[in-house]
This record gives sequence, C-alpha cells and structure tokens, in this order.
Amino acid sequence: MFQNLKVRLGLIAGLTVLSILALIYKPITLGLDLQGGAHYAMEIDESRTVLTPEARRDAIDRALKVVRIRVDELGVSEPVVQKAGEDRIIVELAGRTDQSRAKEVLQKSAFLEFKIVRPTSELQGLLPRMEAAVAAAFPNEARPAGTPAGNAAGGLLQTKTGQDSTRPADSLTTARPLESKFAGVGSGQQILIDTANVATVQKYLALPQVQALLPRGAQFLWGMPSAEEQKGFASLWYVNRDAIMTGEHLQNAQAQTDQFNRPIVAFELSRRAGRRFEKATSDHLHEQMAIVLDDRVYTAPVINGAINTRGQIELGKASMEDASDLALVLRAGALPAPLHIVEERSVGPSLGEDSIKNGQIAAIVGIGAVILMMIAIYHFSGVLAVMALAIYVVLSLGMLAALDATLTFPGIAGLILSVGMAVDANVLIFERIREELDHGRSIRAAVNEGFHHAMRAIVDSNVSTLITCAILFYTGTGPIRGFAVTLAMGVIASFFTAVFTTRTFMQLYLERRRAQSLSI
Repeated sequence: MFQNLKVRLGLIAGLTVLSILALIYKPITLGLDLQGGAHYAMEIDESRTVLTPEARRDAIDRALKVVRIRVDELGVSEPVVQKAGEDRIIVELAGRTDQSRAKEVLQKSAFLEFKIVRPTSELQGLLPRMEAAVAAAFPNEARPAGTPAGNAAGGLLQTKTGQDSTRPADSLTTARPLESKFAGVGSGQQILIDTANVATVQKYLALPQVQALLPRGAQFLWGMPSAEEQKGFASLWYVNRDAIMTGEHLQNAQAQTDQFNRPIVAFELSRRAGRRFEKATSDHLHEQMAIVLDDRVYTAPVINGAINTRGQIELGKASMEDASDLALVLRAGALPAPLHIVEERSVGPSLGEDSIKNGQIAAIVGIGAVILMMIAIYHFSGVLAVMALAIYVVLSLGMLAALDATLTFPGIAGLILSVGMAVDANVLIFERIREELDHGRSIRAAVNEGFHHAMRAIVDSNVSTLITCAILFYTGTGPIRGFAVTLAMGVIASFFTAVFTTRTFMQLYLERRRAQSLSI
C-alpha cells in the first residue's frame, strides 16, 4: 500500500493536518519553569509520634491520595503530585500565584465525616423563598417573567413548582435565578450543576438570607470533582450538618469483594464509636450516608443495615480500583501524623519568559544552522531533507499537544536536540546514495540501495535512544520526564520524516522529472 506515491503523500498530508489541528485545539501546556508557580516538598511530621517504616510508607500513600484530591480543588492545570523516595511528596503547581492558599490547603488536616443525605423533596417548599431571596439580592441576574428557566433538561423542581401558583417567588417575580442553574438530579439524589454555573450557585447559596431559610441542621455540600458521575457537571448534595461519625474513630478500611464478587469497602471503628454508629445507622435504614472528606462528598451509599464496629460499603457496579480508592480516602481521613512542608520554592514568570525567549533563539539558530549545512553539503537533496524537517517540527509539536504533554525548559532542550537528530538519518542515507552512485548504479537503484542499507543503522540508533528515554521517564521526575517525552516524540517524528517523508519526496521528484542525475 505504501508503495503507491499518492497514498504516501496522503499519509504525510493527513498527519501534518492532524498535528496542526492538535496545536490549534489543544495548545501545549507550559511547565512550572516556563510559566512560573510553586514547588513544595512535603513529609510526614513525626515530631509527636514515631512510625515504623511500614506505617510511614502507608501514611505517605494515604497522604498522596489526600494531596491529589486537594490539588484538584485548587483548579491548577497539569499539577505534578508524586512520591519522591520513600517518605516525601513533591507538589508542583504551575501558574499558581496564590501560594498562601495553596500551602493552607496542602497542610490542612484531612477531616472525614459520615453524614445523612436529606431528600431533595424537602427543597420543593424552600426553593420559592430561596429564589425570592436570590432575586432580591441580585435583581439584575433574575430572569424576566416568561423566560424559560434552566437548560433543556429543566431545573430540578421546575415542573412541580411551576404548577404552584401560590409560591411566594411568583408574587415577587417569576424569575428563578437559582433553579435555572440546576441541570437535573443524579443517581445519588444529588443536584447536578453545569460546571460553568458552579461559581454562580456558590454565590447564591452563600447569601445569609438564603442560609437562614435552610432547616436547622441542613446544609449543601459539593461533591468531590474526581468522583463526579457526569463529566462537565458538579454535584450539589443536601445533607445533615451534624455528622453521625468522624474519621477520628476509624481504625481501618480495606477494599474487598462480597460473596457475589462485587467490590466493597470494609471498615472498622473503635468499640465505643461502633455503639454510637450502630444506633445512628439503625435510625436511618435505607437512607443515604454521605462520606465527606474536607467538606466534599466523595460518595453516598445506601444504609442497608445497622453498622457496629465493622461495616461495609457496597459500591454496586463500581470497579475494584474504585473500591481501593475509596478505602484509601477513608483511611486518609485519619492520618496518623500531619504533613508539613520541608522545602518550598517559587518560580517567577519572568524566569519562564526568559527561558522561552532563549529557547526560541536557540531553536532558530539550531534549525537555521542545520538548514544551511544540509543545503550546502547535499544541494537539492538537502532541500528535500529540509522540507522533511519542517514537517518533523509540526509532527513533534502536534504529538506533544495531542498527548497533553507539559513542555518544560529541559523539554525545549530535548526538542532542539532532536532537531539535529532529525537530519542525522538523512546524512546516513545520502552518504550511502553517494557511494552507490560512485559505484556506477543508476539513480533509482542508488536511492533504493541507499535507503535500504542505511535503515539498519537508523533503526538501531533510534531504538537505543527510545530505550534511554523510557529509562529516564521511569526513573526521573518532573523536568527529567519532560525531557524524556519530548526527546522520544522527536525521535519518532524524525524516523518518520527522515525515512518515509524524504524518500517520498525523492520518488516524487524522480517520477515527475524523470531526472538523469541527482543533485546530492
């Protein structure tokens, strides 16, 4: 199939277009060193307790889960949260300028609570008064009478309340600024909110007059972003304010399977807490119990029976990996020791700007030198190699964008390094073609033999570099991984352009021109 010249040209054009589209719709994310941000190294604080090596490893694993959840809350794009060694966690927040809040969130003690989920039907009577309070506080945001509220899915109580002509909100205004942001009800009876409307709903619910309307002991809590059941929607849970139990009484939690091989999370409480938990769960049989970590609802299973010191959480169709995650979250709610920051560095955006500027200069100089060298030494064949080099640059950047790779300063170095490697294969091929021409072969035979004999050396070189990249990626961290990824992408792109693209251009030239000689 690839012997057909049209197919080869179509493949090159298709990959180039896809790479350009990837760069347009998924711009390359800049790393910490290019756009500035914060770097933290965190360890378990053992000043008040002494942990065994095994307990320390377990505590670090639990802390890693908690920190990842909290970093998600910060809304940082492409954060780095990883374990370094046996007892340290590295956090890098690119573009993060509010470092005081980041430190506060990272060091805050994990707080686990079990709370009863209240039925959303309670809101039917409250919502009209809440709408009136919101409309009075934000009259410019209230919808005029007759304007349909919400999206196509309708607000949470749109139909039922719409039939109630006595609702107080209608006497003041027919606007439904709050309900119009409700996108429906999830499988766990949580209210779904389009992520674009989360900030607005938070603002409405934070109004003192709205909070005053809630029944005593009730509150709204947001769901954990990483545990949302629908992408693009946030969950708003209506729960009891008082917890029936907190994580301080949790002694252990493990992912297991039940008699039907379904994943569950088995947990164990202290004896005293077990008695309290048994009474609380007996009073709320067949209701939902929200598992809340740092004021975020992770999940809300149904209570199927009274739970004493030992209980289990059934996860339905969830995977064993989900069960392991939940068990880790439960155990994370009772960290044996707090985290503290042992190293803190901030990278200013000016350093990143300088790095980008220097990287651009280095790239222009490097590519320019390569272009001049190839044309000066290999003449017209060098021009074909330069054309392939241009495609190589587009493919390399397109692959980085498509893979959501984060570009760091070492990554730029890897990219520039791979520019030189991109023509290395062409140098091998062109020298072999010259040798074949010197031996009196025809142009077509010399080109075929040149590519054939140089292929083994090119493959060996590229494979050895890819193995090196894999080792760097596996053993390295942050910038080292960025270097490994960009270098690997560059090697793959250079192999394609040097071997496939350059040969295609040569075939096109020889067929169209029916050349009697080759400028090389």
